[in-house]
Amino acid sequence: MAGRRTNLALLGLLAVSLATGTLAFGVGAAWGRWVAVAHGAAGLALVVLGRPKSAVVRRGLRRRRAGRGASIALGVLVVATVLSGLAHSAGLRSLGAGVTAMQFHVGSALGAIPLAVWHVVARPARPRRTDLSRRTALRAGGVLGAGAAVWLAAEGSVRAAGLPGAGRRFTGSYEAGSGRPSQMPVTQWLGDRVQDVDPAAWRLTVTDASGARTLSLDDLARHADRVRAVLDCTGGWYAEQDWTGVRLDRLIGDVGDARSVVVTSATGYARRFPVRDLSRLVLATAVGGAPLTRGHGYPLRLVAAGRRGFWWVKWVTDVRVDAAPWWAQPPFPLQ
Repeated sequence: MAGRRTNLALLGLLAVSLATGTLAFGVGAAWGRWVAVAHGAAGLALVVLGRPKSAVVRRGLRRRRAGRGASIALGVLVVATVLSGLAHSAGLRSLGAGVTAMQFHVGSALGAIPLAVWHVVARPARPRRTDLSRRTALRAGGVLGAGAAVWLAAEGSVRAAGLPGAGRRFTGSYEAGSGRPSQMPVTQWLGDRVQDVDPAAWRLTVTDASGARTLSLDDLARHADRVRAVLDCTGGWYAEQDWTGVRLDRLIGDVGDARSVVVTSATGYARRFPVRDLSRLVLATAVGGAPLTRGHGYPLRLVAAGRRGFWWVKWVTDVRVDAAPWWAQPPFPLQ
């Protein structure tokens, strides 16, 4: 019975950790702080269950049955995920060989998913009426509370020791180049590559309910909308900069029955936004008073304040309204 309850608790915590981790990875607004806290508490609650699970593991290792290697691999990946998350939180950003603690954390978690699914299928635990009892709920609350206490202790220790992790943003990102655009890292999403755009030949195509038109850099230079916004990259860094360009609501007039606006890069990379956000989205031509560099999206990039970096489309060539809702897209780009 104890082993069964431990396994069910671990399964639930893994599901919560994955859900909150995925959401925290994509949220840049202030409310994401609580998602990140929940992710940390759920992850450290796994540590709380480490002792009772060790007894289950010892019993399992004494029995030779198919899939034991996969079960061991799952355990190793879960431990690696927790340890790399703690390392990143404390300030150990690089693990060497160009791999960051955040990348290792995310990679280990992704690697654990198929093994966890296999484990559930191969080692099923049949539901019982007692699983929904008050006693079970209290036990679950106790485990989560213990995880939250461990999280608070870990955060307090990082701050008391003055470790670099004390200065990270609620998303887990570390400051890099705020107010100094030339020191801001150059990163792309997955298969994207830095583009070498000819400014004389470059044109922006804008399509709204009234039709399509093209704009040059000189046309965009007539506008000088400014916004201070934080670019928070999922790679683990952030920078607050002053961006200059043109708000999308100045370029898109009649939206008709459109429910979203699609911003597309010269690489084909695209993200979809709700039309209500038009006044909050800026197509920037400059940062920190200087033109964008190639690595940062020259000649035109999107500034989407309150969203993580993968929403900030670089090398923009096309903006169009669309009838589909903004959420009719993968939560994370697939290319």
